[in-house]
Amino acid sequence: MWCETLPSGKVRFAERYEHPLTGKQLKVSITMDKDTKSTRKQAQLALQCKIDQKLSELNVVSKKKDLTFGELVALYREDQKVTVSKSTYQRNYFATKSLMEILGKDTLVERMTAGYVRKQLSDRHEKPGTTNERLTRLKALLRWGYNNDYISDIRWIDKLSTLKDEEKSEKLEEKYLESDDLKRLLDHISVMKWKFLAEFTALSGLRCGEAIALEMSDIDTKNRIISVTKTFDPVNNIVTTPKTKTSYREVYMQDELLDLCKKIKVYMNQERLVLAYRSSLFFSDINGDHVDYYAYNKCLKETAERILHKNVTSHFMRHTHVALMAEQGVPLEVISRRLGHANSSITRDIYFHVTKKLKERDNAQIKEVKIL
Repeated sequence: MWCETLPSGKVRFAERYEHPLTGKQLKVSITMDKDTKSTRKQAQLALQCKIDQKLSELNVVSKKKDLTFGELVALYREDQKVTVSKSTYQRNYFATKSLMEILGKDTLVERMTAGYVRKQLSDRHEKPGTTNERLTRLKALLRWGYNNDYISDIRWIDKLSTLKDEEKSEKLEEKYLESDDLKRLLDHISVMKWKFLAEFTALSGLRCGEAIALEMSDIDTKNRIISVTKTFDPVNNIVTTPKTKTSYREVYMQDELLDLCKKIKVYMNQERLVLAYRSSLFFSDINGDHVDYYAYNKCLKETAERILHKNVTSHFMRHTHVALMAEQGVPLEVISRRLGHANSSITRDIYFHVTKKLKERDNAQIKEVKIL
């Protein structure tokens, strides 16, 4: 940075920078009232902001060899504000906050190593599932930084392997309901609307937020198609785009689901007629607004604890759908497309767990068979 005194007595501070595409030297300047230690510092900051603004207008990243982990997180969050849903942004906000506490916000990204990350995570003495989740979020952050040219090399992250999670394997059966348990649960849900919602998500595989966001026009009983194009975010109380690109989908109604959808339409239309309110929603409260996700989840949990002695949440119905479809011999790729999953480890885990149980049952039946 250099400066020159103007005829007016004021001081112009200037700085050069290189155009990242042409290589030419360009200049930015700012005028201050006087030349002091304080104004020089202010001018230097202002000039750097101008340079950053010029570069951002070109959609070109100004690489920093001394980029800190905290700075990378800040850039990542700014991008996520406009590229992901509010609920996903909130989840990743707190995930990156924890990573900054563990790895250090002032740690230089280019100097991070697999050994350093592994030790910092190991020193936390957390459950394997928690550590694996942190690794997943960290890798996503670093890949974003690499893809946007903030980081020059991330090959070292391939050295970071997830930990074997025995607890996850042991508790896999606790993530879904058997057919008999599902029937018992549905029989004991006292609120008809919540019973319909639980049965609908179990038979369709839709996320609870996707089901709540549905409109009557999304349910095409003639062609047996449910169009999933949006989801309800209960945290921010808004309807947003689906979780991922693959979440945009058409779900085919099997006979059971078709009959249920017809019953729900009749029930909702009767309720609106009796209570004199209008709504375009497939499920709505008595004011015509989206149903209360938390009230539904509370009812589901309390009923399951009382009847099944299990901790069941709304997402159980989605996992249950995977298990029930697997029992019917539906291929994994078909189930994944139906759920709108590009790649889900829990779907695969449940699928192979259920099919393994079926194979073991079949083998047990065949074991004692004597043909000759």
